[in-house]
Amino acid sequence: MMNAMTLPEIERARFNMVEQQIRPVGVFDANVTDALFKVQRELFVPSNFRNLAFADIEIPLQLGTVDTRQSMLSPKLEARLTQLLQLKHDNCVLEIGTGSGHQAALLAHLSRTVTSIEIDPRLASFAQQNLQKAQCKNVTVEIGDGNNGWGTAEYDAILVSGGVDKVSNALKYQLKLGGRMVVIVGQSPSMTAFLITRTTAASFETTSLFETVIKPLTGACGSRFKF
Repeated sequence: MMNAMTLPEIERARFNMVEQQIRPVGVFDANVTDALFKVQRELFVPSNFRNLAFADIEIPLQLGTVDTRQSMLSPKLEARLTQLLQLKHDNCVLEIGTGSGHQAALLAHLSRTVTSIEIDPRLASFAQQNLQKAQCKNVTVEIGDGNNGWGTAEYDAILVSGGVDKVSNALKYQLKLGGRMVVIVGQSPSMTAFLITRTTAASFETTSLFETVIKPLTGACGSRFKF
């Protein structure tokens, strides 16, 4: 169990995660790998799955006896999504779907502020506790449905942390000029990660990146996906 591992064993497991899972999928950005070493993933994993903190799997977000039906993304997918946003330290980031808070913590390590929206109050509370344990002070977790945008602010980067059937126009227009959104569109078993960049006030450039499968964002699916 993770609780029985010594600190050197935990750090060895973290090193192996980066070298054996994350670099092989093309994550070489030194800032991203630095975040993976400094953000303690094990602090964000439900206690009954802590021994799997560094495994190449999605980890169920089961809180005690409550199954939220959501999961932590695999380490390599979290890393790929983070790298694709090309974050700078003065960036303001919006995340839709907080989950355990680990993805938000990675984003926060690379940016000025992160606003993360979680529709499930139980997960929002869990994430807030985890972020506090990790001493991550530049993430704000808010409870609500961010599928169709959140507030009126514009962001340098937006990450949608669950699968969607279509990309919300409201979210696209929350990108600043030059801002980037990473979103996974489709339904299992056919899902694709896209990078959307706002190029002018009214136009966007969309790039298809890679095929993957993740759980749908709560409340986001049910209609045919489109841009």
